[in-house]
Amino acid sequence: MSKFAQSLIRLYLRFSGFSYTNMARLFMRLFVGVMFMQFGIKHLVLYSQLQNSFPTMLGLSPTFCLITMIVIELVCSLLIIVGFLTRLATIPAVLSMIAAEIYILKDLVPHTAVWGLSSTQPGYLPIMFIGIFLFILLAGPGKISVDYFVSIFIISRQGRDEKEELDEV
Repeated sequence: MSKFAQSLIRLYLRFSGFSYTNMARLFMRLFVGVMFMQFGIKHLVLYSQLQNSFPTMLGLSPTFCLITMIVIELVCSLLIIVGFLTRLATIPAVLSMIAAEIYILKDLVPHTAVWGLSSTQPGYLPIMFIGIFLFILLAGPGKISVDYFVSIFIISRQGRDEKEELDEV
């Protein structure tokens, strides 16, 4: 077999047989964190315009709901991006996107049946975020995260072995 063919086979095996799960988790965290943070920044910039007209939930004031949403969007985004308390940070983000989806669908029901949503309507954005946040919640932050380094530090301080403690990180 020629050197060129061997190089192609090696390249093929590198791209198909190797798993870059930690890099993939880092990319997913960075992507969703930056995308989610944009909403927090937008809400912060438009705070004075939105404070009285922001959608309310559970009978709370629009201002309180807006401040809560800004904090969730900015703080959870930062935590997810750096990978610190990652799984915990996805929970408020998922809940805020569920609330946004409920608000969007509640507004659409009189005009359009829920099963009639088209790809141009805004109902898909919160669902996309929910899916990505649930993936991060299940998959974890990976080895390229503050969570991993803190775990390694704690395990080493206790004199235990990383391989035994961190299964499939």
